[in-house]
Amino acid sequence: MRFSFAPCAAAVLLALSACNTESTKDPVAEVIFQNEKSIGDANVTERQKQDAEFVVTAASRSMLDMEISQIAQRKATSPDVKYLAQTIAGQHGTMQAALTQLANNKGLVLPKGLGADQAKQVGELTALNGPAFDRKYVELLKEVHKASIDDFDDMSDDAYDGDIRTFAASHLPTLKNHLEATEKMADQLPK
Repeated sequence: MRFSFAPCAAAVLLALSACNTESTKDPVAEVIFQNEKSIGDANVTERQKQDAEFVVTAASRSMLDMEISQIAQRKATSPDVKYLAQTIAGQHGTMQAALTQLANNKGLVLPKGLGADQAKQVGELTALNGPAFDRKYVELLKEVHKASIDDFDDMSDDAYDGDIRTFAASHLPTLKNHLEATEKMADQLPK
């Protein structure tokens, strides 16, 4: 019987190519995978997976809000937009600290950086100047806050974990206030 090295060589090449892609992984997708693996190993329910994904998504969106708001504090032309950015950055910083503590208590991993789509949005925003920057910043805030409000509203009722339900319910009013302020700002900015 002859032994062939071709299948072994193919397996080694496949393994090596997988290693090369590790450095380009999306930080948000990576922690979602890590949390799902951890949860899967612990033999928990789908609702617990939903809780973990919510925590990661909330952290990711909060980081995006803080990042773009810090940029807006420097680049915005409107003093009102700068003030809004300062308010949002501060309040999301507080929420992010509470979310980090919650994740630590639940043994969940949070992303260390923005996801690929979020990084692209930040790049597109940063490329703008003047009133176009202000409008894009406000538009991006509205988009992110609408999605966050939907998630926080759902999880304030449906989260499996009581601490996650409480977290979602307690931060939902802040997110709604941010959206309201952002919508008012959008109406005030020149088209």
